[in-house]
Amino acid sequence: MNSTPARSAPSSSGHVAVPGQSTAPGLPRATAADRSRWGHGEPGSIYDYIRVATFAIGSDGRISQWSDRAAEFFGLPAGEAVGADPITAFVPRELWQRGRARLESILAGEEWVGTAPYRDATGAEGLAELYLMPDSALPAAGATCLAVDLGRLRRIETDLAASEAVFGQTPTGFVLFDARLRLQRVNDAFASGVGLAPDDLEGLSPHDLFPASEADRLSVALRKVLDSGEPVFDLRLHGVPAEGNRLWAISLYRLDGAAGRPMGVAGQVSDVTSRHVAEREADGVRRNLALLNEASAHIGSTLDLETTAKELLDVVVPPFCDTASVDLYTALLVGESAPRGGRLGESASDGCGELRRVAVSSVVGGVSSVLGSVAGFPVAEAGGTLCYPRRSPHARALRTGRSVVPEPGPDPLLRSTLIVPLVARDQVLGLVQLSRAIGSEPFDARDVAIAEELVARAAVCIDNARLYRREHERALILQRSLLPPGNPAASGLEIACRYLPSNNNTEVGGDWFDVIQLPGNRTALVIGDVMGRGLRAAVAMGQLRTAVRTLAMLDLDPAEVLTALDEIARDLGDDSAPAAGTTPFGRLTSPADEEAREVYLATCVYAVYDAVTRRCTIANAGHLPPVLLSPGEPARMIDVAPGLPLGVGGEPFEEVELTLPDGALLGLYTDGLVESRKHQLDEGLRAFRAALSEGTKGLEDLCDHVLGELNPHHGEDDIALLMAKVHAFPEDSVGDWKLPPEPTSVAKARELACGWLLVRGLDELVDTTELLVSELVTNALRHGRGDIRLRLLLDRTVVCEVWDDGYAQPRQRRAQETDEGGRGLQLVSLLAERWGSRRTPKGKIVWFELSL
Repeated sequence: MNSTPARSAPSSSGHVAVPGQSTAPGLPRATAADRSRWGHGEPGSIYDYIRVATFAIGSDGRISQWSDRAAEFFGLPAGEAVGADPITAFVPRELWQRGRARLESILAGEEWVGTAPYRDATGAEGLAELYLMPDSALPAAGATCLAVDLGRLRRIETDLAASEAVFGQTPTGFVLFDARLRLQRVNDAFASGVGLAPDDLEGLSPHDLFPASEADRLSVALRKVLDSGEPVFDLRLHGVPAEGNRLWAISLYRLDGAAGRPMGVAGQVSDVTSRHVAEREADGVRRNLALLNEASAHIGSTLDLETTAKELLDVVVPPFCDTASVDLYTALLVGESAPRGGRLGESASDGCGELRRVAVSSVVGGVSSVLGSVAGFPVAEAGGTLCYPRRSPHARALRTGRSVVPEPGPDPLLRSTLIVPLVARDQVLGLVQLSRAIGSEPFDARDVAIAEELVARAAVCIDNARLYRREHERALILQRSLLPPGNPAASGLEIACRYLPSNNNTEVGGDWFDVIQLPGNRTALVIGDVMGRGLRAAVAMGQLRTAVRTLAMLDLDPAEVLTALDEIARDLGDDSAPAAGTTPFGRLTSPADEEAREVYLATCVYAVYDAVTRRCTIANAGHLPPVLLSPGEPARMIDVAPGLPLGVGGEPFEEVELTLPDGALLGLYTDGLVESRKHQLDEGLRAFRAALSEGTKGLEDLCDHVLGELNPHHGEDDIALLMAKVHAFPEDSVGDWKLPPEPTSVAKARELACGWLLVRGLDELVDTTELLVSELVTNALRHGRGDIRLRLLLDRTVVCEVWDDGYAQPRQRRAQETDEGGRGLQLVSLLAERWGSRRTPKGKIVWFELSL
């Protein structure tokens, strides 16, 4: 056995220890307060942690007393231990001799402290520290033995040393709270963090360390850990240390004693202020990158200016700010150039031009900066106009093209405002105002940079939308300028027309219609559709419409008009790009130039209606057939040869002629009315005929009814609709006579014309008509041949026609002073409202027109 030097045996003078008095030298004397605390101990003494046993050895060297802890220590019950030889029972056989000698010396009165191996009931060996004390006061000399498991004792010693090292040397703060949630111990790292000495912190509660709200959170967490045993990790608390406000991260664990008895809560405390700042900065960078990515994907999805402005606000509100608005120069919105000085570097700009608020967004109710006033001057709602004062920050941003962060205004709800100008291609388009409400962080330099990047991207999209709108509106103006204004007048016809652009409104189309008044109370009805969309289609439509009007005045048949138009359309395609192999400058062209040559194709229906005979002649060039609604009959498609589209060539066009009854309705239309991706063409034509048959109201109402039935279902293409209703002439509105080719016919013609006018109460036209009829009949006798036909027509004007079988067309010439004739047509041109001549299958007609 290992042993320490022997000490003298305790005095046997019979001294008895009393409560409150030390029984061993060097131990502190108990105070009165200590003496008053005598009583039953609380569970969890030191004996629950160390393995200890006590027993007594009699004078015969046998175990005389055996405690319960000894039975647990050695795994041997008292019945088997009492009376046993301790040497043979617990000491290995090879140490029996030394053990026997040591026991004899102890029984002889020697006190001994040392270590000795032992074996428990399972046979496992261990090392015990023994304290043997001879007891000479007993009637028979013996010894009392105290045994402690040395391995368990060393582990406790190691744990205590580790605990002291953690508390004393780690830079992380450690705290211990007792079961009453008061600090029992803290290390120097935590104490220095809060600016107090460790001794001053002992006994303090969470409310003594943190603000009330934070202390309540910590107390709840401590109580939860103490009651449930579940740890709490990374609890963030704002504390007030010696220098500045800091952020702490606290992890809490319950301290359990013997048998799982809760003793308190241990906490590991870390100062995460710098880490929190870094995390916030990283989160801000991630949010900004996500914001820029969202802007790239979301802004500029269309070429609509207002939609683009709203898309910008959808991106920034609420992720970046709480309220925002977009103001653009009014001049740019209406297609004009930039206002004076609107370009960067032009000194004339003062930022005071008129702007229009095109978009507003807010997640804060009642913010007056959006719907009220900012910095003392009024701000318009979305759609309104405004002008910023010269000295305002808004005007400065418009003037300089640089962002401005003005001082907070009078609005109690706003924390910070940022004004960013919209600049694209060195031109200031307007500005974007961004505001954050109370409770949000104010704008900093990083926010300004992000806002400028977002607004710069949006500015390019807005400028593209502005340029597109300008070009689109110009194309629309061109297209609409080529359409008849309102409902044009026609002799013997009631006209109603509609033109509707497609719903997407992205490009203009090539649909057109026209109503052309022809001589002899005739009317040409035209409708067509240039294939394709955009400005080129609109220009081609204008060229074809002009050509139709020119050809119509030549009084050609409908088939002849379409044949001439086909040649014109082919010439348009030939002129759109250089011919293969050469250029206007003699340079050879590439195959790409040949492929770029554009082919102009168009469909067209050309119809001529004679109001006197009610005869209608129709020719078709690849267009949908006209529809006819006769009184008492269902609507039907007119059977006219479809023909090929204009620009294809190679096939002649055919005509169909029919007589329209009084009250009949003729409808011309483009494919946008009846054709859609959602249904077949035949289905659309049936719906069109059904809508016409159902309509019983006026012509204007009928047009609205047709569009209401068909257009809401698609609207994918432009729609042109031309409706003409027949109103037959009264029988007495036409005077028609045949005269023989002899000189007496001149007087007869004057007599018939004057009498016809007098019967109808047109006395004021008698003298002029008499003179002009005499001139035309005289020319027919002199230059024409065959019988002479005189016809008078009364409609909105009076038309006089003189027919003959001669093909030579009259030509007005300037008569010399010495000429005896040649002034007749000059006289007609001077006195008539209009005059002219046109061919007939058997000759010509010379006519003049007088206003009523």
